[in-house]
Amino acid sequence: MSKTGGRQWLNEHRQLGWWLLIGLVAVFWLWRGELYQAQEQLAEVQGTPQAPRLTMVEARWLQARRYRPELVLQGQLLPARQVSLRARINAIVVRVPVLGERVAEGELMLALSEDDRRGNLLRAEAELALQQAEVTAAERLRRNNLVSETELLAQKAAAAAARAALDSARLALAHTRVTAPFAGSIDALPVEAGDVVQAGDELLTLVDVSALKMTAQVPQQQVAGLEPGLPVTAVLLDGQALEGTLTFVARSADPQTRSYALEARFDNPRQWRVAGASASLHVRLPEQPAYRLSPALLTLDGDGRPGVKTVDEANRVRFMPVTLLGITPGAAWVGGLPARVRLITRGAGFAAQGEEVTVTEREPAA
Repeated sequence: MSKTGGRQWLNEHRQLGWWLLIGLVAVFWLWRGELYQAQEQLAEVQGTPQAPRLTMVEARWLQARRYRPELVLQGQLLPARQVSLRARINAIVVRVPVLGERVAEGELMLALSEDDRRGNLLRAEAELALQQAEVTAAERLRRNNLVSETELLAQKAAAAAARAALDSARLALAHTRVTAPFAGSIDALPVEAGDVVQAGDELLTLVDVSALKMTAQVPQQQVAGLEPGLPVTAVLLDGQALEGTLTFVARSADPQTRSYALEARFDNPRQWRVAGASASLHVRLPEQPAYRLSPALLTLDGDGRPGVKTVDEANRVRFMPVTLLGITPGAAWVGGLPARVRLITRGAGFAAQGEEVTVTEREPAA
């Protein structure tokens, strides 16, 4: 066949060629579908499809340790004893102490003018002696029925009034001498010798700093476990520390702040001048079993409770709530867990509560 004749034959049978190509494609497609169907039937005969791959986690057995949590509060140091002494009579100041002077218990600190108080005392003593003599005479006469019962009672009433007047005179004279109710130092002296004072005016302030007390407020979430007798430490702003004891914890909270008042006592043998200063109060709570963990291992449940994820005997993930006892950037002490736990240390974020996981055991840290 010549070249020109071949081209003419292809032009005449082009449509037939296309139909042949379409037929070949259709046969191939049907054959491939039958192959897939045969593979699926074979898989059903041989068994069920493989289960999905389990999440892999690392876990470590941990043992609880004895831990003494510490509660840190802010408060103020105060003198263990402090009193502001005031005048109880109208008088003139005749003697004053030196500001800052140390005095012993019962020592005279300040004196006021006696004026006519000593004379009033002598007159009251004489009046009482007279009334007592008259009562004695009236009782003798009454035994002989020479005076009435009413007259005798009147004499006794007069004697009682004289005795009351004598007591008042003695008290007024005693109030001219202001003595120390306890050993301490004169911390304030607003009067000078020659000043006229009225009853109720402040004379001086006496403080005792041989012992100190510290008051603070503890939130209601942290008051549990606080009892008088716990050891405490007061840390001053300059780093100095005083050791003491918790002496008081309020039974009811302040209605405004919902916090509880507490008080601690400290010995101050060196007489540090720290009364009135701010300090941090460290309360050492009773020992309890706890775990020292990395803060990164802590998580929250749906209710916002802190906790950790553990693995049970069936290799299923369990969320266990914890109580935060103390936390720093490097470590967290938590309680509320069993004595021994299988803690997830890696992969906890990819495992859900109740999920079965593949566990790689790690040796406990030294």
